[in-house]
Amino acid sequence: MKIFNTKIAGTGSFVPDRVVTNHDLSQRIDTNHNWIVERTGIHERRISDLSKGECPSGMAKIAAQKAIEAANLTVNDIDLILFSATLPDQSMPNTAAVLQEKLGITNHCGALDVNAACSGWVYLLPMADAMIKTGLYKHILVVGSEMLSAFNNWDDRNTCILFGDGCGAAVLGRASENEDSKIFSSILTCDSTKKDHLTLMAGGACKRITHEVLNNNEQWMTMNGQEVFKAAVKTMAGHAEKVVKDANLSMEDIDWFIPHQANLRIIEAVGNRFNIPINKVIVNVDRYANTSSASVPIALDEAIREGKIKRGDHLLLATFGAGLTAGAVCLQY
Repeated sequence: MKIFNTKIAGTGSFVPDRVVTNHDLSQRIDTNHNWIVERTGIHERRISDLSKGECPSGMAKIAAQKAIEAANLTVNDIDLILFSATLPDQSMPNTAAVLQEKLGITNHCGALDVNAACSGWVYLLPMADAMIKTGLYKHILVVGSEMLSAFNNWDDRNTCILFGDGCGAAVLGRASENEDSKIFSSILTCDSTKKDHLTLMAGGACKRITHEVLNNNEQWMTMNGQEVFKAAVKTMAGHAEKVVKDANLSMEDIDWFIPHQANLRIIEAVGNRFNIPINKVIVNVDRYANTSSASVPIALDEAIREGKIKRGDHLLLATFGAGLTAGAVCLQY
C-alpha cells in the first residue's frame, strides 16, 4: 500500500469584531487591567455577536472558506470535515453537518464533531494524518471553532477574564513527491483523574438545564486554576519533548513553537524548560485570550499570513484542555 505524506495545504481564521478589554471587564467585576495582565498576559478578547451569525458554524464558514481558497481548492474538493467545538451550535445535528451546508458542499462528504475541549483541533490532526497517509481521503477540512462566551460567567473574575471566541481552520491534503511537508509525530493523552478541575456540568444528559440549576448558578464553567496551571506546564512540556524526539529532531531544529493560547505564564514556563527563545514562539493570547481549540489554528494561520512561517519550517504544536486532555504534534510545514 502506498503511503502519502500529509501537507497543510491552506489555513484560515476568523475572530469577531467586538473587542472586550480588561478595562471593560473592570466596569463589571472587581478587577483591573494590570491585575489581569500580570496573571495571564491577556489585554483583550473577542466576543461573538449572534445577530451577525457569529456562532461556531458561522465563524467556521468564514475561516474554512479562507483555508479552502489558500489551498487552491473548491468546496467540493473536501472529502471529510472534522470539527472541534467545546460548545457546538446545538446538540444535534453536529456542527460539522451544519458547516457542510453553509459552505455549499454537495458531495455528501463525511462530517464529524469531536470534543476534547481546548485540545480538540490538535487531537484531530493525527486522525486526519492517518486517513490521508493511507489514501482514505485526499482533502480533509479540520476546524476548531469556539464560542465559550455563551457559558462564561461574567460575574466570576477567576474565569470570565480568560476566554474569547474565534475559529481556526486548515485543509490537510497529500504532499506531492517533490514536497517535504509531513507530520512527523504526535501524542494524544488524557488524565481523567483531574477531570473535575475544569468543568461545565450542566446542559448534558446527566444534568439538564432546569430552574434549580439556574437558581444555583450551576450553568457556568468552573475551574481550579492552580491545578490546571501545574498540569498544563508539566504535560505540555513532556509532550513537546516526546514528539520532537520521536521526529528525530532537537529543540534547536524547531523553527516555531505554537502552544495553546491559554495563559502567557504557561507559555513562558513551557518555553523556558527548553530554552526556546520568545521570538520563536507564536503568541496571540494578549489579543484574543483563550479561544479553546481555535487558539492553535488561529495562531498558525496568522503566522503563515504574516510571512513568519514558511514552507519547510519545522513546527511544534502543543495543547491541553478539560479532561484533562493534552496533545502535541511535530510537523514540517
